[in-house]
Amino acid sequence: MNKSELIDAMAADADITKVAAKKALESFVSNVTDALKSADGKVSLVGFGTFSVAHRAARQGINPATKKPISIAAKNVAKFKAGSDLSTAVMGAKAAPKKAPAKKK
Repeated sequence: MNKSELIDAMAADADITKVAAKKALESFVSNVTDALKSADGKVSLVGFGTFSVAHRAARQGINPATKKPISIAAKNVAKFKAGSDLSTAVMGAKAAPKKAPAKKK
């Protein structure tokens, strides 16, 4: 699902216009981004998941093309940890194998 498909689905589910759904999605993304940039750097949506910021320390890497060592700078990265409801839903969706229809005798 891409952004426009998500906007279409949100508009249909909430019985609102696509313009309103787009504004709502953009507001959500903007507010999560601002929250992650703040000192706390965490957004928790119970059952869905938690967005947070993790710090990656500087380290040495290897350029795969030249095999020479390179320095990789320290940086902050966004993380997402799925909540229990989302994890259960995804597990259930992947755990259900397709069954062939039963043959009549």
